[in-house]
Amino acid sequence: MLARERHPKLPRAVEYAHIGWDFFILAAVIANLALLLFDSLFLLGWFEQLVQRASPGFHGFYDAEIHSRFFAIDLVFVTIFVIDVLLGWTAAIIERRYHRWFFYPFIHWYDVLGCIPLAGFRWLRALRVLSLVHRLHRLGLIDVRNWSSFRFVMKYYDILLEELSDRIALRLMGNVQQQILAADSLTERLVDRVIMPRKSELIKEISQRLESTVGKAYQQNRQEIMTSIDALITRTLLETPEIQRLNRLPMGETASSAMQAALSGVAQRLVDELALGIHSPEFRQMIERTADSGFDSWLTVDDTSAHVTEQVLYDILEMLKEQVRRQRWRDRYE
Repeated sequence: MLARERHPKLPRAVEYAHIGWDFFILAAVIANLALLLFDSLFLLGWFEQLVQRASPGFHGFYDAEIHSRFFAIDLVFVTIFVIDVLLGWTAAIIERRYHRWFFYPFIHWYDVLGCIPLAGFRWLRALRVLSLVHRLHRLGLIDVRNWSSFRFVMKYYDILLEELSDRIALRLMGNVQQQILAADSLTERLVDRVIMPRKSELIKEISQRLESTVGKAYQQNRQEIMTSIDALITRTLLETPEIQRLNRLPMGETASSAMQAALSGVAQRLVDELALGIHSPEFRQMIERTADSGFDSWLTVDDTSAHVTEQVLYDILEMLKEQVRRQRWRDRYE
């Protein structure tokens, strides 16, 4: 059976049944660990003598009934914990709690290892309290985010995680910088493997951006452009000797003004047509042909361009390293 999807919310009765079972297992864990601790101390001579002097009857009962059969008693607890793992695994499959049915023993590794009757693994059973706290928090019966201990742990966990990730990032970027400085023909390989396979897409993007930029700039500044054209034509006509002689003739100023208006209108219409022509397929093809013809020469690599490219990449990584070195957790917690 493959668990594909977890139920969004279990019935509260089922959740409370899980909580009740978790409390039972937690009580068994506490009893088992307490018994383990007491029996470990009982092996010490001074502690055994202390118990014998304090209560000879309890000492005799414990030594004869519990200490001598401690392994068998611990196996009873181990059986309970094994049953707990099997029941939890079955419930996880039925509830589709995880993406795959075999994920349970890996996620609840502490419960699985806690079933091993060895001293080093028995103490993992205490981690069962984490699953209980998580379930109570999910049901809203407790809010661990308000616990000072939780905030303390999360604070230093956040600091530790950030410091570790920063150290790893710095090491990786430092290695990349060394590779950039040590690599031969890095720029040539960058052009051949990254830029040239995308040549047509880059040329198309350049032409589209140029078309959009010029068209938008013209629309936003059309009035200023037309005013400048009109002023330029007026100034040019006034400074032309032929127009000056025309103005001295009868009706010359009227003819000059008409000529000025006509030339200004023609020039403005020409600029409008050019602006509209930017959006035409012919203009786009011309830009693409121009960019294509100059693309190869623009990407020609020599010693100077290779050094500049490598230095730019190196400086970018150095800037990123400076940003990573900043301990942002200080801004959050200080």
